[in-house]
Amino acid sequence: MSRPTFKPHRKLYAKTPAVIQIETTIKCNATCWFCPQNNALRQPNYMEESIWKKIIDESRGLGVTYRPFLLNEPFADKRMVDIVRYIKQDPTAKVEFNTNGSMLTHKVTDKLLEIGVDTMRFSIDGFYKTTFDESRGINYDRVYDHVGYFLAQAKQASKPVQTEVRMIRLPGTDQEQVEFKAYWEKHAPDQVVFTDLYRYPWEGQTYAVNKPCLKVQDEMFFYVDGTATLCCWDSKGRQIVGDIKTESLLDIWGGQKLASCRALLDAGKRDQLELCMRCDAYENVDFSEWEGFVADEQKTSKFPPIPVNVISV
Repeated sequence: MSRPTFKPHRKLYAKTPAVIQIETTIKCNATCWFCPQNNALRQPNYMEESIWKKIIDESRGLGVTYRPFLLNEPFADKRMVDIVRYIKQDPTAKVEFNTNGSMLTHKVTDKLLEIGVDTMRFSIDGFYKTTFDESRGINYDRVYDHVGYFLAQAKQASKPVQTEVRMIRLPGTDQEQVEFKAYWEKHAPDQVVFTDLYRYPWEGQTYAVNKPCLKVQDEMFFYVDGTATLCCWDSKGRQIVGDIKTESLLDIWGGQKLASCRALLDAGKRDQLELCMRCDAYENVDFSEWEGFVADEQKTSKFPPIPVNVISV
């Protein structure tokens, strides 16, 4: 188990979000065994145009970084170029993507670079075809071609793009990681990153981690139906905090539901939130200097029944 490397302090929540994630579709063409997207049952398959436009319209001029994806592959939405173009009508807006690369065709790359995309992260998770096929379930050669093309074109683009190529540290891939890094460094992304495999909440956690959370500090997350969730790791909609169809974006951000969740998380009371009581994110972070948090080292080997005061929606 890794040791804490920093001691974060709670910052005051901003009046407006810095990052907004928008699940414009629930579709994904990959079949990654470690991703809960395979069991996502949300509807509709695609977010209505009026909904994603409302989210963007109500946050224009705020300097927001938009991530037009959540639990999905962003380029499974054929409207994505138009969505990015709509976002970029705001000169203060930035656009970031995480993608598996398989549906990012050369044509789409050319259009995105012309409009101006700010960050592109490629999750590849394998250098050997056998590893890739097992973890991703999509076409290896197509991914490597599409990612290589994007990186080459990005170097020549008139607008700067931050690029990143990622691989999960899967068991038994130590040598593969070395070769992965060497290969992609030749294509000169800004970063080659290796990440640990993490668990979403409610995926077999055996004790409660009553600590604050860093993920909810300045981000908003919208599902394909327009509801807003507390966290991007909420794969089953356990912590809904608003609905853009009936509320304004800033009313959701400054509303009582989010405020209640933040207060409980700041105090390290994850066990009073349905989603968070089964989450072990940031377990190894030292929150001893977090304002309002008093560490409770007691952990139970088995989860108790969900108490009646747990906040779900």
